[in-house]
Amino acid sequence: MTNRSYYSSSISIFLTQSVEEILGIIQQPHTQDIVPQQTYAWTEQITILQRELSSITEGEIYFELLIPRMGKRADVVVLHQNIIFVLEFKVGEKSYKASDLRQAHDYALDLSYFHEGSHNRVIIPLLVATKANDNYLTLTNPKDKVYHPLKTNENGITIAIRNCSAQLNNLDSLDSQKWFNSSYKPTPSIIEAAQALYAKHKVEDISRNDAGGTNISKTSKRLKEIIHFSNTNQRKSICFVTGVPGAGKTLVGLDIATSNSNPEDDEHAVFLSGNVPLVEVLIEALAKDQKNRNKSIIIGEARTEAKAFIQKIHHFRNEALNETNPPIEKVTIFDEAQRAWDEKKTSDFMKRHGKPELNKSEPNFLIEVMDRHDDWCVIIALIGGGQEIHDGEAGLTEWIRSLGDNFSSWDVYYSRKLNQEEYAGNIDLSLLEKLKNTHVENDLHLDTSMRSFRASNLSNMIHHVIANNSQEAKHYFEKFKLIYPIKITRKLEAAKEWVSKQSRGNETKGILASSKAKRLKPEGIFVNNEIKPSDYFLNDRHDVRSCHSLEDVASEFQVQGLELDWCLVCWDANLRYTNNEFKHWKFRGTRWENINNPRDKQYLENSYRVLLTRARQGMVIYIPLGSDSDKTRKPAYYDETYDYLIKCGLEPLND
Repeated sequence: MTNRSYYSSSISIFLTQSVEEILGIIQQPHTQDIVPQQTYAWTEQITILQRELSSITEGEIYFELLIPRMGKRADVVVLHQNIIFVLEFKVGEKSYKASDLRQAHDYALDLSYFHEGSHNRVIIPLLVATKANDNYLTLTNPKDKVYHPLKTNENGITIAIRNCSAQLNNLDSLDSQKWFNSSYKPTPSIIEAAQALYAKHKVEDISRNDAGGTNISKTSKRLKEIIHFSNTNQRKSICFVTGVPGAGKTLVGLDIATSNSNPEDDEHAVFLSGNVPLVEVLIEALAKDQKNRNKSIIIGEARTEAKAFIQKIHHFRNEALNETNPPIEKVTIFDEAQRAWDEKKTSDFMKRHGKPELNKSEPNFLIEVMDRHDDWCVIIALIGGGQEIHDGEAGLTEWIRSLGDNFSSWDVYYSRKLNQEEYAGNIDLSLLEKLKNTHVENDLHLDTSMRSFRASNLSNMIHHVIANNSQEAKHYFEKFKLIYPIKITRKLEAAKEWVSKQSRGNETKGILASSKAKRLKPEGIFVNNEIKPSDYFLNDRHDVRSCHSLEDVASEFQVQGLELDWCLVCWDANLRYTNNEFKHWKFRGTRWENINNPRDKQYLENSYRVLLTRARQGMVIYIPLGSDSDKTRKPAYYDETYDYLIKCGLEPLND
């Protein structure tokens, strides 16, 4: 990782250097034009710290320390008396804003979670509002040695550091050189990752690089090599990328798209997804982030720029129907490609919406569109197993069948995990054998979950929960329950209180429920309420439409492909544990009806699989008590499910 900090030194040397000398060192690696306000802020920070640290000569100081997960930099980090102080300056500010406190807290949490040298170390964030009147320097009990931010003006930094050092003594020795050079294994949310990539950060700087598994940067690098090879040798290629839930397949696709976002580039790429909420959230997140970085840009222009390389797959398809020419992009990335529509659903949709007739599956048509290129092209199909949650989703088999029947000259790249059901669904191996130009690439499978950075085995546990393997589920939960809590309760208010207490800084929290959970309505959980995903995931905690408010409920359709730090998952009687097995139900009118169609049963199970793998840090599952006076909510519909989840190892919330 390059330029981990723009300036690093012992405090004693820092105190002997001139402001101009230090400022010159900070500015040297800065790759963008430096606005006068930034230079002024750095100058003030240096001046204040040289005064405040003049009696604290012991320790190290770092300016603009990289926080890779967020693609940002902490203003100043000071190591003193084996304590890590993270200083967030607001030069000229007279008050301590809640958003600034959360930002300072986020930087400290990020170091604790993802920086190896900071694991299990005392970290104290300081919000420095330089012109504030009062200081608030009382330490609160931390959950994991990361304290809540202290609030100080420009004259209280010395007192803050000295008070903390006096109260927290006898700490393990902290070697500053080892700390600074220790590895960073960030696992950003998909929104954070997209923003960082869009701002031209490298994928290796914002993703984990574990020796034990195929990592994102390796997969991305191999895909870029295949793209370049296909270009140079005039080949048409398709790459199937598989992985465990949350492993970062979407992040790989976004990296390819952002790396080749220039339409003038011969290897121009576009990221396509049928997941409308995901596309809308990412476009809005990128636009807002660009607006924050460039105040002169109009938000509408920022949205238009983001749409140039992130698009809804249906728009791409409909434009291709009206054209006979090849698309301008030579590289297309199809996210959640297994969810592309089969022939019947594609045909029905086109008829209902007055579109040109299309009697072929979406995979067949999308390959056909790219095949219009005379020379070369590449399709990257990102495949997620166990994610089909709607009728008419063709699955991986339709992609393979289309290649074998109509595009047999294409080069096909895939890993050996492609035929494993838990990763890519059940496919017929004979279909693969029909293809002529196949290449096995182990780097095209991602086997380490990034979403649940605390619990890489979460997806395995949930697989066994849904499959009615309570002992196996408990076995996997035992591996991570101390660092990734999963609680269970029969009281909704207790569940809300728990997730609210867990969330720190800007960590997200929200309520999730199955779209078919109709009888949660008496509990105040309305799954049919329409929500705008960008409001739910991006708006701040003061907005009642945001996830933080714990009012609106997101279903599997709104949350698939996205994630929250802390989840409250509501479990209704539609997936009901009865007589030692799960029963599948749908609520119609005034009564429950059995689901008998195997495909519909799978959709229901997958909806819960999606909901139960959205939390990055932990979750609580709420199961209603039911009501003896309501035949649609009998306690028996819920009690056995609760008991089964207890057998899976889940811990009752101490209500």
